[in-house]
Amino acid sequence: MLTDMQIAVIGGDARQLEVVRKLTELDAKLFLVGFEQLDHAFTGAVKEKLEDINFTELDAVILPVRGTDSTGKVETIFSSEDVFLTEAMIKDTPADCVFYSGISNDYLDRLFKEANRKLVLLFERDDVAIYNSIPTVEGAIMMAIQHTDFTIHGSNVAVLGLGRVGMSVARSFQALGAKVKVGARKSEDIARITEMAITPFHLNDLSSEMKNVDICVNTIPFPIITADVLASMPVHTLIIDLASKPGGTDFRYAEKRGIKALLAPSLPGIVAPKTAGQILANALGVLIQGEFIKRKGKKI
Repeated sequence: MLTDMQIAVIGGDARQLEVVRKLTELDAKLFLVGFEQLDHAFTGAVKEKLEDINFTELDAVILPVRGTDSTGKVETIFSSEDVFLTEAMIKDTPADCVFYSGISNDYLDRLFKEANRKLVLLFERDDVAIYNSIPTVEGAIMMAIQHTDFTIHGSNVAVLGLGRVGMSVARSFQALGAKVKVGARKSEDIARITEMAITPFHLNDLSSEMKNVDICVNTIPFPIITADVLASMPVHTLIIDLASKPGGTDFRYAEKRGIKALLAPSLPGIVAPKTAGQILANALGVLIQGEFIKRKGKKI
């Protein structure tokens, strides 16, 4: 249980509602920032404005999956007000206050280094990332069906990257009858792709491998689908870019060539916010309870 713990939940989308539900069940006292337009009320959770939060008394702060943008702005879909996380706010928290986010960026990295506070990135945990790949794959399949005039079965699908998402994407499209190939750089990834009975190729050969692709799913957060690669693709190719913003595709040149390229970095929150929220909530429940037990042990 998290009795007496004071936690601020700052911004977020529908996934955060499952987090709030889980933490109130664990008896934490929650302050919700950026939720004034939310009709639903949670026992033990109070809606507050950011300026009314007493950061000096917080035990934990939960940010949205994306953390903030490059200026510190926090996504708040249940609010019309702009919310910004600043260095002063972080420094006002107790030294043992822990912040949680899905991912980080240069802005957050700099702030937390200067403020000397702990930032836990949920999507760096294997369990969260693997569980989260399930709604991601379902969303990618949904997009493939919606934006093509041919079946997935029998189509040529290229998956770029064999991380936790890439592996799930490749397996799922193969199970639907697609002819799947996966691009990777590491020799161990090439070996794993082969073991999965999927065709491997090295990313150095990306341009030549795109000549007959119907659907390309990118999971690499780096400019990988360049103008040269796009020039070798058939015009009918659908690109589904699952990498975090700004993705790994030259979207300007894709549009110029008439290739449909879709950036979809937050599919779990769109196609299955309840499930995606429960994945985050369960991980946060375990992590925060662990911190709570650790602090109680120090006080004894």
